[in-house]
Amino acid sequence: MQPTDVHQRDGATGGVASGLPEMTDPHRRFGDLLVELGLVTVGQVAEAMALQPLTGARVGEALLSLGYLTRPQLQRALSLAISRGDTVVLDRPPLGEILIGLQYVDQPALEQVLARQRTDGRRLGELLIELGACTHQQVYEALGLQQRMGAGPDAPRRSTAEIHAAPTGRRVMVVDDSDLACSLVQEGLSEQGYDVVAFSDPYLALEQLDVIKPDLVLTDLDMPGLDGAELCRRIKTGPRRELPVLVLTASDGDEQRVGLLRNGADDFVRKGASMDELAARIGSVLRRTTQTERMRRLFARYTSDAVVEEVLRKGDVALLGEKRVVTVLFADVRNFTGFAERLEPEEVMARLNEVLGRLADIVLEWGGTLDKYLGDGLMAVWGAPIRRDDDAQAAVSAALQMMAEVRERNAAREQDDRLELGLGLNTGPVIAGSIGSARRTEYTCIGDTVNVASRLCALAGPGEILVGSGTAELLRTLGPLEELAPVRVKGRLAPVPLFKVTSALNDALDTQRRF
Repeated sequence: MQPTDVHQRDGATGGVASGLPEMTDPHRRFGDLLVELGLVTVGQVAEAMALQPLTGARVGEALLSLGYLTRPQLQRALSLAISRGDTVVLDRPPLGEILIGLQYVDQPALEQVLARQRTDGRRLGELLIELGACTHQQVYEALGLQQRMGAGPDAPRRSTAEIHAAPTGRRVMVVDDSDLACSLVQEGLSEQGYDVVAFSDPYLALEQLDVIKPDLVLTDLDMPGLDGAELCRRIKTGPRRELPVLVLTASDGDEQRVGLLRNGADDFVRKGASMDELAARIGSVLRRTTQTERMRRLFARYTSDAVVEEVLRKGDVALLGEKRVVTVLFADVRNFTGFAERLEPEEVMARLNEVLGRLADIVLEWGGTLDKYLGDGLMAVWGAPIRRDDDAQAAVSAALQMMAEVRERNAAREQDDRLELGLGLNTGPVIAGSIGSARRTEYTCIGDTVNVASRLCALAGPGEILVGSGTAELLRTLGPLEELAPVRVKGRLAPVPLFKVTSALNDALDTQRRF
């Protein structure tokens, strides 16, 4: 209902010209707030306050009984009052009113319980729990909120400085169609040091993701139009799919929880859980997300997006080092030194980037990991961080494609402008893990298998692919290899068996790929 009286402002102070406390009073009563919001007039509040000695009703309830205020307006004012902070002192609202605002009970159910209360005089919260209208947690949450909202001006309160004394540096987006619930969660998480942005409209929350840039989304499950499960699904299938989503649910059913997890939810928490538990859940999810993002950044430089996603999904990576069987490939541009002497530095870098860039793309296309660039060459690995049964076959296929593309590029160039490539591969055990300092780290493989592959690459002539015995053993069933005389390499006492990849093996692999 719209107010009919005209607000008369005191020009000197900005307060309401009435017998009530001025609007600038830091401890204004709830009636003043209703006037400020334009829901009622000063005269209507005075009329309601005059009824208090006779009826004992609070200002808000008196305004309801006089027809000057609707219940939705009263609930909205309560929600806004909470978000105002320490300077707003409210009349303590009825417990049932708070439970409706939190959407834990509807008006018909509350009226039924109130009727029962009038006959036996028992406490409302006790009856709500007994009749199954609310849970213990919901009633306790509402009682706590009622206590905070009804605290007098002399009640001890935490200052803003105390609330933000230990900020986490993390931003949480809260989505709940109840303004009251949004305010409650916002207040609690702010006290825990989070930067909180609340939305009562889930569609608007989705639109503002790129603007707000939250570290986590906390959403209610039961919302009209777009519920929490669908909101979660849209986030997880969109460009911000890595954003963690925590869902508030009143259900304890396994089926619903499984459905939420399948929609991509990172965790869920019961409505009515304490603010400490909610903050602990958020902290746990954010820690897991931080580790995931660290791994994503670490591997994104070395391998394809598909392998990165597989690493994150399986979690089968030991960053501190583990023993693995891998196939290592070294590639080296053979005549690069002489080539560089004839050209300007800018042209040398352009040609080198062109060649090595394409070789690196081939590594990623065949599911390998680009370990490092080595001046005019590179090192790549198959089998770390992700293992597959055909790692050796994929590595040799990548080597053959590298050679084919270099030949194709050379065919279009003059003899003096051609670059040749030598390749060496070896399969065996290595130690794979993250090496470096806190400021710079990289994922790599070390061990004798790597050293032998490097030596084989140095032995390979232009256009040759040499492999060690470990790789040859895995390829024998696919096609023929040319066995060469064993060679002595630096760091090994015994001669190393040596094999050369043949065109027949290339043809056999092509046939297998077609079928």
